[in-house]
Amino acid sequence: MTPQSEQAAKASLRTRIMVPMILLTGLALIAAGAIVAVIESRNVESSVDQRLMRIRDELRVLADKGVDPETGKPFAEPADLLQTFMERTVIGETEGEVVFTGDRVALVPEGVTALRLQDDPQLIEAVSPHAVGNEVVITSISTDQRRYRVLVAPVQFGTSQGALVYAYDMRAMMQPLRGTMLIYAVVACVLLALVALIAWPLVGRLLRPIEELRRAVDSIDELDLTTRVPVRGRDELAALTGTVNRMLDRVQRTVGDQRQLLDDVGHELRTPITVVRGHLELVDPSDPSDVVATRDLAIDEVDRMGVLINDLLVLAKAGQSDFVVPAWTDLAPLTDQTLEKARTLGNRRWRLESVAASEAWVDPMRITQAWLQLAANAVKYSDDGSVIGLGSRIHRGEAELWVRDQGIGIAADQLDHVRERFGRGREASSHAQGAGLGLSIVESILVAHGGRLDIQSTEGIGSTFTMVVPLAPANEPQPKEPEQ
Repeated sequence: MTPQSEQAAKASLRTRIMVPMILLTGLALIAAGAIVAVIESRNVESSVDQRLMRIRDELRVLADKGVDPETGKPFAEPADLLQTFMERTVIGETEGEVVFTGDRVALVPEGVTALRLQDDPQLIEAVSPHAVGNEVVITSISTDQRRYRVLVAPVQFGTSQGALVYAYDMRAMMQPLRGTMLIYAVVACVLLALVALIAWPLVGRLLRPIEELRRAVDSIDELDLTTRVPVRGRDELAALTGTVNRMLDRVQRTVGDQRQLLDDVGHELRTPITVVRGHLELVDPSDPSDVVATRDLAIDEVDRMGVLINDLLVLAKAGQSDFVVPAWTDLAPLTDQTLEKARTLGNRRWRLESVAASEAWVDPMRITQAWLQLAANAVKYSDDGSVIGLGSRIHRGEAELWVRDQGIGIAADQLDHVRERFGRGREASSHAQGAGLGLSIVESILVAHGGRLDIQSTEGIGSTFTMVVPLAPANEPQPKEPEQ
């Protein structure tokens, strides 16, 4: 991937995150503004209705008294009462009133008013039927000029009837709200822009671990498998980073095992092949004894190569997840069965030193393989008739399985060397044949169980090889068994 395409991919991902974020923020601001607008418009309408009802109540009180407050004389006509009420009412800029006598306008406010109801014929026509009715009406009326909230309050004295029409210009009443919402819209746009400006670098920072992961994976090749991504924090990206790092660990181990296998094959198979080739080139076909000797040597070398290849395959599989298949295994019968199998390895005085009366979470086949490998080594490096002890016990929550011999022993400075692949002690090379893979196989089996191999040896006296494995998986409690 080129740097340009990398930047484009990163920008595309950032954009895909930013666009829904900005859209959701914008929708939230729009929804909040709409809710506020609806609530405030209803508040305005409610306040207008309360004002109209107060005017209705004041008119009703004046009509019930039927007396002019200034002169103390009764009203002769409804028009007189309505004129007195109109004169006593203070009209705002968004309010207007007229007095009907019958179905026509009889009185209008004196002076100049902002809202002249008499100049809107559609309004006059709409309220005329209510003016000659008997019920007080509060209603909304829309005309080409305005939208009104109107009170029509009829007043009747005998056969004479009049009506007060009081109205609010709702568009004018809503004008402050419209101004407020316009300011809100501007502020919302500014906030949206600020959110975008702040979120853009923040999203880039959040995507940085993903970019580091991508670079780490891209940087991996067969020459360098050591690159890892630093784990920062405890969030989902940190968990993803840890997962990728563990995957890289597995890849590194797998590639390392492959390289080790190739190195081992090249190192160990070259010698027997060279030996066989050399003898075949020098064999005298006319000499039967030479032919037989060469054939026997070739068969021996081929057998040795077969054993070596099998050992290398075991080591190559050691890193696989299915290398061991653990199950709860009773160590007592496993110990007895392994001893019986070991008796066939050589003419030794085999002794059962101890038996663990417990179960362990192990692969019985692999543990038996490792145990017999230790027994075979003990036979290989000890004399006929010598004692070889085999036993098991539970110690500090771990199972210990050992083989003890009276063989040649291992020098203290050779203990680490014999653990290595193809590593053999100084005395071992002259005492018995072998490739030096036995202990490597044993340790690979124990490592797969989460265990280890302990070696105690005294040169010229003998050795004790102890396999130590946990009794139970890490997440399960250890079985309580008495130490032996």
